[in-house]
Amino acid sequence: MNRSIPRLVIVLGLFFLATAQLASAQESSSEQTKIDKPQLVGQAPTAQTAPGQSQESLPELVRRIKPSVVSVLTYDTKGEPLISGTGFFVRSGEVIMNMHVIRGAHRVEIHTLDGKGRTYPVAGALAVDEEADLALLSVDLPAERSRPLTFASTLPDEGEQIFVIGNPLRLEGSVSDGIVSAVREVPDLGRIIQITAPVSHGNSGSPLLNMRGQVIGIVTVKVTNGQNINLALGVMRIASLSKGKLISFDQIAAKNKLITQPELLAELWYRGGIDSLWLGNYDSALNYFETAANRNPRRPETWIQIGYCKVKQGRNDEAIRAYRRALQLKPTSADTYNRLGDAYFYGAHFNEAIDAYRQAARLRPDQPEAYYNLGLAYLEIGDRESAVAQSRLLEVLDTELNKKLLAQLQR
Repeated sequence: MNRSIPRLVIVLGLFFLATAQLASAQESSSEQTKIDKPQLVGQAPTAQTAPGQSQESLPELVRRIKPSVVSVLTYDTKGEPLISGTGFFVRSGEVIMNMHVIRGAHRVEIHTLDGKGRTYPVAGALAVDEEADLALLSVDLPAERSRPLTFASTLPDEGEQIFVIGNPLRLEGSVSDGIVSAVREVPDLGRIIQITAPVSHGNSGSPLLNMRGQVIGIVTVKVTNGQNINLALGVMRIASLSKGKLISFDQIAAKNKLITQPELLAELWYRGGIDSLWLGNYDSALNYFETAANRNPRRPETWIQIGYCKVKQGRNDEAIRAYRRALQLKPTSADTYNRLGDAYFYGAHFNEAIDAYRQAARLRPDQPEAYYNLGLAYLEIGDRESAVAQSRLLEVLDTELNKKLLAQLQR
């Protein structure tokens, strides 16, 4: 029997159906708005990483990195404790640290920070870099106890977040964080990174890490006017340290005793100049270096530093003379020719700058800086074709530096 559906029921059904569709559309629109709405300044960032690749939090990074950091303990011939510092694994059984911590030590140990920690003897140094205050230690421990850290491939940006794990004042495994406040250059040393993260004695040798857990530098504590200046040496100098034959700590101490009195005094003045350069104080650094040159005029690095300071002061003609003196002592230094070229360039002697940069490229054809400098110098004299030729050479060696040169070519 056929029965007709009452009109009221049909109307009510259509009403409820339309309401459900409207609610679904609003929900979809709301979700799309969440995706498309731009993030305002001051809002907490939303996750942008792919599944399985989320950024680690600082506590997670610390838990992962801490087993790679060690406390370095030093002792004299009577077994009495000397000073302590920090180091970290760079390869299995190999720890990098600051050289000054082990200077004068007869015996050295490391103490790991994983779990309750274990103490292991250090056999000696596989490499030392007095200029950079670095030492590579050989540690006798099971391979699984070594947890090497990875190095970052680029310098950090100013304002980038960083953190430090170290042993300030023997407080093992202490963590501090902050930002990169400045990045400076020191000739014959590398990049210096100034940070806001607090550091103290005992932090010397601590790894400076980015928020991906990569090493970007090694902390060195500098003290001026009674206050610590928080500084680290960029990772490139660490990466360039190559290991050699094992050296005992007694051999290191004996080597330092062979230095003559004038050389020792010159070294002390030179070190004072380097410390001033770490702080960006070029006037003070120049005073130190000039005194060092008077004590020992046969050291080319001293004249290089004098030239660098004078360029910073705008005294380019005097800088040229200092670099020429350095090249008399060390005529195969590509880096010195590059710096000589800079002094000519800043003094608007562009043809002389080109000659110096060409010498640098001849001595080190794999060094990208020389080609970049040549490109800029050619642009200054209006030789665009030669500048483009340098860009082609630079493209193979350093794409990022070539982008900077191309930007100048397009201006």
